[in-house]
Amino acid sequence: MGYERKDHFYKRAKREGKASRAVYKLAELQKRFKLVRRGDVAIDLGCAPGSWMQELSAMVGQNGRVIGIDLLPLKISLQPNCRFIKGNAEDESSISEIHDLCGGKADAVLSDMSPNLSGIAFADSYRSYELCVLALNLCSSLLKPGGNFVVKIFPGEEFAGFIAELKRRFEEVATVIPEATRKTSSERYVIARGFHMSGDL
Repeated sequence: MGYERKDHFYKRAKREGKASRAVYKLAELQKRFKLVRRGDVAIDLGCAPGSWMQELSAMVGQNGRVIGIDLLPLKISLQPNCRFIKGNAEDESSISEIHDLCGGKADAVLSDMSPNLSGIAFADSYRSYELCVLALNLCSSLLKPGGNFVVKIFPGEEFAGFIAELKRRFEEVATVIPEATRKTSSERYVIARGFHMSGDL
């Protein structure tokens, strides 16, 4: 039997005017790990429909900036401290645009990117891993030393190696299943703080 779509967090998101239940995952991660601060620049990879941008906008405040990118359109109205790029995070032109909007490097890179799920576990987990590697490699050019990284992953055989690579590049690494995660989902969020190394996988 599939998950009950209209569960507590789904209903709460509708009631509070949020773009999706994902906002509560980010709120929990922020509370636990202090991912961004007032005045920070944050990059949101895979930002549609926009719930993380909504939350990040409030977290960084009017002196901060949030830059989101996705192939899909947003379903929110952007706040003045937010910018959206409709594009592919794998394209050099999109990355250049992110750089220009940052005016330097970001304090945090967050990825809620997800593959189009096929229902074939090993295939979905591998494509998820590929997106995580893409997000991590973008940190080399987009994330400040000491910055923080958050990425969603559907764990598979590659998971342990990915965590090992994060530990090589960051001071602290933790894996979390936020309370708002659907009970039927295998997704995990990996939090890496204190960026100190570059280089590609």
